[in-house]
Amino acid sequence: MPDTVVVIHNPVSSRASADEQDVLTQASQVAQALEESGCRAIIMPFDHRSEAYAEELRHLKPRCAFNLVESVDGDGRLIHWACSFLDHLKIPYTGAGADAMFLTSNKVLAKKWMHSCGVPTPAWLVPGDRARCACPFPGEYIVKALWEEASVGMDETSVVTALSRDELEALVNGRAGRMGHECFAERFIDGREFNLSVLAGLEGPQVLPPAEIRFDLPPGRKKIVDYRAKWDEESPEYRATTRSFDFEPSDAPLLEGLKSLALQCWQLFELRGYARVDFRVDGEGNPFVLEINANPCISPDSGFVAAAVRAGIPFRELVDRIVADAAGGR
Repeated sequence: MPDTVVVIHNPVSSRASADEQDVLTQASQVAQALEESGCRAIIMPFDHRSEAYAEELRHLKPRCAFNLVESVDGDGRLIHWACSFLDHLKIPYTGAGADAMFLTSNKVLAKKWMHSCGVPTPAWLVPGDRARCACPFPGEYIVKALWEEASVGMDETSVVTALSRDELEALVNGRAGRMGHECFAERFIDGREFNLSVLAGLEGPQVLPPAEIRFDLPPGRKKIVDYRAKWDEESPEYRATTRSFDFEPSDAPLLEGLKSLALQCWQLFELRGYARVDFRVDGEGNPFVLEINANPCISPDSGFVAAAVRAGIPFRELVDRIVADAAGGR
């Protein structure tokens, strides 16, 4: 009998947005790769409320679960529930564990963790949190959702200028009210943007070829990867935001530094399977970690898959390595 691998993802309604529907593509592609590798792949949308769901998982006795859950009940703050659920059932699963998933999905908590361990990350502000504020005023900031991924709620108005803490808090609170999500502000680094993907292997984590996001936006537009740049293929933002793996020799020291920081984040958050670390680099060449994406998107057109292909790793091998790490190492 072939090994069984269950592919779990958050349920997706017919009215779901483009970023939510993308998980269906991931699940289908992962299941196909597993079948090509000789596994029995079963796609099971995550249903934490059903005892029958848990019983079915126990009955299947899978080699592991391929965890593609990005939210629970439409809320990104519950993403770690799937990990905890599988831990409770004692079923191995791919990617980050429950603790790492919680730490990295709360962007401010991740930043506090990085700051305390000497990993450079832009200064930030949470309304009402007076414990720490190293934010310079006046200054430029970008307002982001605290828990949600996929650039949810981000557009050209996300970058703001604030003259004081009170003004910045008001701007954050106003945007949170319009979005319906908790938000925070982060000092805007007006520079280059990089994504570094990390993949588990028999000899430890492998940093895949670095990618830079190249911007060709109109003058005056801030260089950010907003929601349209990620998901609306017909938008000017999408067409003006491209990924490149080609660099000048003079970039070599910077890229080595980014690789070192990506591995430091992997160790710091005890990541597993695969992850992506997003950076901005200011005009003086100083890198800053924006966030850590545990279990990043692996749809065919994703940055992670592009980096794997650049490294000579086809999609089936990518899936095999992620599964092997889960089944043999957790």
